[in-house]
Amino acid sequence: MAEEYQLLASTRCDAYLLRLSWNKYDGQPSRYLLLEYHYDRLRDAAAEHDWPDAQSALSASALYDVCQAAVASHDGEPVASFKIRITLSRAGLLAATASPISPLKFDPTSPSFSKPLTDSATLYGPAMTLFVDTQPTPHAGLFSSTKTTERAHYDAARARVNLPPLPSRDADVILYNSSEHVIESSVSNVAFYRSQRWITPPLSSGCLPGVTRRWLLQHKRIFEAQEGELTKADLHPGDWVLLFNSVQGCRLARITAS
Repeated sequence: MAEEYQLLASTRCDAYLLRLSWNKYDGQPSRYLLLEYHYDRLRDAAAEHDWPDAQSALSASALYDVCQAAVASHDGEPVASFKIRITLSRAGLLAATASPISPLKFDPTSPSFSKPLTDSATLYGPAMTLFVDTQPTPHAGLFSSTKTTERAHYDAARARVNLPPLPSRDADVILYNSSEHVIESSVSNVAFYRSQRWITPPLSSGCLPGVTRRWLLQHKRIFEAQEGELTKADLHPGDWVLLFNSVQGCRLARITAS
């Protein structure tokens, strides 16, 4: 892998998040989604990659400050919501950029309450389209278990189903490993509606330990599947899927026939 890669985190800055009692930073309501969880994951990833300079440079306050600076540097029209892209280099350079996105209209975790066999699919907007990859994605070591700027395996999966490299709000692709165990989508963790609850692939499948995944598990909105419980053979056109990351929150999707 290229030496230039960096550790990566992406979160949302949104005034709506200040209304949510569960979303806090340093004990106070926060407009950054799960920022303390992002700090935990970046800290753990720096240790896994054995980057001592990055470990020394990273602190919760430094992460907060760099996000604040990114939002303050926006010089366009005033907006209420941003995607915050955070990088941490081997040398310990912590940086963030802010890009305007559509503001939230509801608690971004609310779709996890959905029971798609009975609920209306349009309650939280139209369902996304999900493709199933045509080839397995090989395990890429630390580049599978930690989030970095090295995204070749995700881009390859998107290309195989004719999706562009950059994420789309309308479509995504489900990845599976060489044992045909489901991993995740190209930009989100996933859960499948089974036996009246949402179950998500275990970390042993090769999925990223997403911060929204962690929060949903802790609050029993989703449950971790047993080893080998979710396989490519279990995926069928029309199946409902819950996608979740810390920029979009939770989204409902359905697997397409082609």
